[in-house]
Amino acid sequence: MWIAAGSLAAWLWLLLCQGFFWRTDIRLPARTDPDDWPSVCVVVPARDEAAVLPESLPSLLGQDYPGRAEIFLVDDGSSDGTGELARELASRHGGLPLTVDSPGEPPAGWTGKLWAVRHGIGLARAREPEYLLLTDADIAHTPDSLRELVAAARTGGFDAVSLMARLRVESLWERLVVPAFVYFFAQLYPFRRIGKRSARTAAAAGGCVLLRADAAERARIPDAIRQAVIDDVALARAVKGGGGHIWLGLAERVDSVRPYPRLHDLWRMVSRSAYAQLRHNPLLLLGTVLGLALVYLVPPVALFTGLAVGSTATAVLGGLAWLVMTGTYAPMLRYYGQPLWLAPLLPFTAFLYLLMTVDSAVQHYRGRGAAWKGRTYARPDAVVGDGS
Repeated sequence: MWIAAGSLAAWLWLLLCQGFFWRTDIRLPARTDPDDWPSVCVVVPARDEAAVLPESLPSLLGQDYPGRAEIFLVDDGSSDGTGELARELASRHGGLPLTVDSPGEPPAGWTGKLWAVRHGIGLARAREPEYLLLTDADIAHTPDSLRELVAAARTGGFDAVSLMARLRVESLWERLVVPAFVYFFAQLYPFRRIGKRSARTAAAAGGCVLLRADAAERARIPDAIRQAVIDDVALARAVKGGGGHIWLGLAERVDSVRPYPRLHDLWRMVSRSAYAQLRHNPLLLLGTVLGLALVYLVPPVALFTGLAVGSTATAVLGGLAWLVMTGTYAPMLRYYGQPLWLAPLLPFTAFLYLLMTVDSAVQHYRGRGAAWKGRTYARPDAVVGDGS
C-alpha cells in the first residue's frame, strides 16, 4: 500500500511540478515576417540514406524561402549511392542550390555524424550565412518550414529554434512505442523550461535545429560536442551554456519519413544511446530501473494485487496513479492521431523501455558500445560528449 502511495505521489508531482511536460501545445511561438530575410545554409549529414532521400530531399529543395538559401548534403561514407542519388534528385526537382561533398572517415575522438556536420558547416561558412539549419536526411519539411523557423527565431530573438519532428506511426509497434518516446523525452526535458533563459534545462531535437551562425561559433559547434552520440542535447547545452536563448517544441511542418516497422528497429533506436544518457553510470542505471518500476509498473500491479487480496486502499491508490498516468499520456496520443485506448497500455511500453535501457548497458559492457550507421563507439567518453 505504501509503495502504491509513493507511486501516486510521484505522479501528482509529475502532473503539477515537472513543467507541465504532458501538454502538447508547445508549437512555434508567435512570429512576424522580417523586413529582410537572412541567408540560410542547410546542412544535411547523410550516411546510407538512399531509402529515404527521395521523400525527404525534394522537400528541402522545394522550400519557399524569400531570402538566399543553399543546401549542403554531406555524404558520410555511404555505401548505397546516397551522394549520387542526391545529385540526381536535385537535377530532377530543381529548387534550392545543392552541394554534395564527403569529408572522409572521421578522425579519433569524433562521431561520424558530427564530423559530417563539421564539414558541412565549414562549406557553409564560405557563404557567410546568418543561420544554419541542421536537419537529418530522413526529415521532410513542408514548403514553408524554413520560412516559419526563421521568422520565429528572428521574432523571439532565439539563437536556436528546434522542432521535434513528428515520427512515423503506422505499424503496431510504432503506435505503441513512438508517442511514448516523445512523451518520455518531454518528461526529461520539459519544453516550457527549455525556452526560459533562467532555467538550466536545455535540449534540442537533432532532426531540425535552426541555429544562428554566430551562436554556433561562440559555442564551438560542433567541435565542443564532437564525441556526443546524443548530439542534440549536447548542442543545446553548449549554446545555452554560452548565454544563448534556445527554444524547442513539437512540429507541425516537419516529419520523419524513416520507418520502424518492427520492435527490433525501435529497440535499436533506443538502446544505442540509452546508457550514454545515463553517463555509463551503474548507479544511475539502477536508479532509473527502480524509478521506472515505481512510476510506471507499480500502479497496475497495485490495482490488480489490491483487488486480488482484498486491499481496497492498495487498489484505489494504484488505480488513481494509473488514471493520472493515462491522463497525462492522452494529449501525446491525440497529437499523433492515435486512439486513446492505447493510453492505459503505457505501463507495458514503459516496461519495454526499461528492458531497452538495461540492454543498452549490457551491450556497453560487452564492448559493443553505442552504434550509429555501422559505426560503434565503445569508449565511455566517446559517447557522452562535453556537457552531457
